Amino acid sequence: MGAGHTHRLYRHGHSPVHTLPPHAKIAAAFAFVVVVVSTPRDAMWAFALYAGLLGVVAYAARVPAGFLLRRLLIEIPFVAFAVLMPFVADGERVDVLGLSLSVNGLWGAWNVLAKGTLGVAASVLLAATTELRALLLGLQRLRLPALLVQIASFMIRYGDVITDEMRRMRIARESRGFEARGVRQWGVLAKSAGALFIRSYERGERVHLAMVSRGYAGSMPVIDEVTASRAQWTHALALPLSALVVCLLGWTL
Repeated sequence: MGAGHTHRLYRHGHSPVHTLPPHAKIAAAFAFVVVVVSTPRDAMWAFALYAGLLGVVAYAARVPAGFLLRRLLIEIPFVAFAVLMPFVADGERVDVLGLSLSVNGLWGAWNVLAKGTLGVAASVLLAATTELRALLLGLQRLRLPALLVQIASFMIRYGDVITDEMRRMRIARESRGFEARGVRQWGVLAKSAGALFIRSYERGERVHLAMVSRGYAGSMPVIDEVTASRAQWTHALALPLSALVVCLLGWTL
């Protein structure tokens, strides 16, 4: 994990949230999601407070609302699933705008939408304030299995390499007059996919041999050691601890 790698979800900045250690932010985001999932679905006011807490974090991180909302579009498949639940679920029915909907399905849809949206929003804020390399260092600091961290690191590094290889192959096809207009062109695309797989496999072998020749024995050297002070942990855990208070009130009120 040498050079830095900036992803599209990351928003460069120097806010107090950006400067927090990555493992503290990962732990805080995970704890927040666990608290949100543990909240009873009928405590609607609690989810509004959770959204307010995330709004405070976004404001402190200087992440615009438009940036956050655009990244939330990734949960559209879950929204579609939630919309279908009132129609297919069993149990007591209620008429809404002339439609017969399941009460359990309505509660289930609300549960999925509320908790899913808050979880995705917390993940987006984490990604928007933490570079990929820092995320990997944070996972390493949290004692995630080293093999999983290495796999994630290689996926990130060589994802762009494979994408660039696909782009060059597309340009080569188009320079020869190829246009994918229908089923007849699928054979050419299938051959391109096969060639891409072979090239990727060969590149992986060359990279592995180069690593072994340089002393790789199953573990990557730790170049940067990330640490967090007590004050930084306090700032990072302010979000999940505040959410925990709301969750406890949701169960007691």
